[in-house]
Amino acid sequence: MTGVSLEELKRRMAEFAKERDWDQFHSPRNLLLAMVGEVGELSEIFQWKGEVPRGLPDWKDEEKQHLGEELSDVLLYLVRLSDICGVDLGEAALRKIELNALKYPVKGSSKKEKLTQNSAADDNNGNFNGGVTGISNSDS
Repeated sequence: MTGVSLEELKRRMAEFAKERDWDQFHSPRNLLLAMVGEVGELSEIFQWKGEVPRGLPDWKDEEKQHLGEELSDVLLYLVRLSDICGVDLGEAALRKIELNALKYPVKGSSKKEKLTQNSAADDNNGNFNGGVTGISNSDS
């Protein structure tokens, strides 16, 4: 299966919950807490590995499969939570990318933008936060 949409995941998760009569348990709070638990399980995979290279070339197939399962758990809870909250996750994500593009302009475009980028890489307390384009800890 390739090119799965958020809409398809949302539809399938809603069907899954309805078939099991789980809608009664799927409050925003409950879904959020369940997702946090899954993030914890995802974190455990990396806990003692230190930094790992992109693509995880030294990982066994079973480890990558387990990683995929935990990533999927987080994604599915996030999709379900956004659905229950009435948030179009795809649209919200695209809007967030646009906002971050304004906040963190492309490097080297002008001196003024470079100054803006350098200050954007600092949090509100003047601490360097890594300046990751597209995702920011301070934008949650």
